[in-house]
Amino acid sequence: MNQHHDRSVADTVSDEPPTPVTPTEAQREVEEKLIRNVLRSFDDCENPRLRQVMQSLVTHLHAFIRDIRLTEKEWALAIDFLTAVGHITDDRRQEFILLSDVLGASMQTINIDNEAYKNASEATVFGPFFLEDSPEIKNGEDIAGPAVGQPCWVEGSVKDTDGNSIPNARIEVWEADEDGFYDVQYTDERVSGRAHLYSDDEGNYRFWGLTPTPYPIPHDGPVGNMLEATGRSPMRAAHLHFMVTAPGQRRLVTHIFVEGDELLKYDTVFGVKQSLIKRFEEQPAGTPTPDGRDLGDQTWTRTRFDIVLAPEDTPR
Repeated sequence: MNQHHDRSVADTVSDEPPTPVTPTEAQREVEEKLIRNVLRSFDDCENPRLRQVMQSLVTHLHAFIRDIRLTEKEWALAIDFLTAVGHITDDRRQEFILLSDVLGASMQTINIDNEAYKNASEATVFGPFFLEDSPEIKNGEDIAGPAVGQPCWVEGSVKDTDGNSIPNARIEVWEADEDGFYDVQYTDERVSGRAHLYSDDEGNYRFWGLTPTPYPIPHDGPVGNMLEATGRSPMRAAHLHFMVTAPGQRRLVTHIFVEGDELLKYDTVFGVKQSLIKRFEEQPAGTPTPDGRDLGDQTWTRTRFDIVLAPEDTPR
């Protein structure tokens, strides 16, 4: 990445208090004429949804530009910033998702596209660290692999909103290790802290993982620079990811969070919902485990997450 693209937000945006600007009537007409012309340019778009999206984007984008009286210097910074986000993105790191997350855009999209329905489990952010083709485990097995951390027994059920058990639901789970890193953040091609399993004939599931710990999102790139310049923390509340799918049911992408975590109010991607905060009960060393696993002198935790899936045809 060249030096031009390494400029930070703080380097270019003035730290002087904004001076109120009231455009003249003639200036307002110049700006509004441009908006009308840009909106009209999409009138012949044959896809009505695409036309709606583009015209709304233009309307809100121009309103933002006019509201803050954007300078050419600041516009150039924005271009540099987005270019840097693209440069650092690859098949193992998605900086654009990270940017969407820290601006609350990911969470707002999820809120809109997963409207509350009866007692269905709430959705939250997908995050940038999901991978396809995770290893399959059987109920009761361990997702941690070589990842280090305190063992955690996770169990629960999968049901529909009428209380019917859902057997054979696919449950994808993934999490960071105790050092706050996902497997994809290491360079040795390890696969750890992730797997998929299926609910059993009664709709129940269980597995060993790691007790979630707080960690920072990747902040060594442009998104991290933006957070630093704006005085924001990169820290995420401790969590364990789930993605649950079953025929006839709406896909659920969510996390569970750790009760008592001080970061629950300050999660940098705004992903915490009260219903997703769970108690992770610490068990003294030597406490018998649910499956008879011998953990020696290790302490461990246990938690329960009963998953409720909304029907596939619920309003979006």
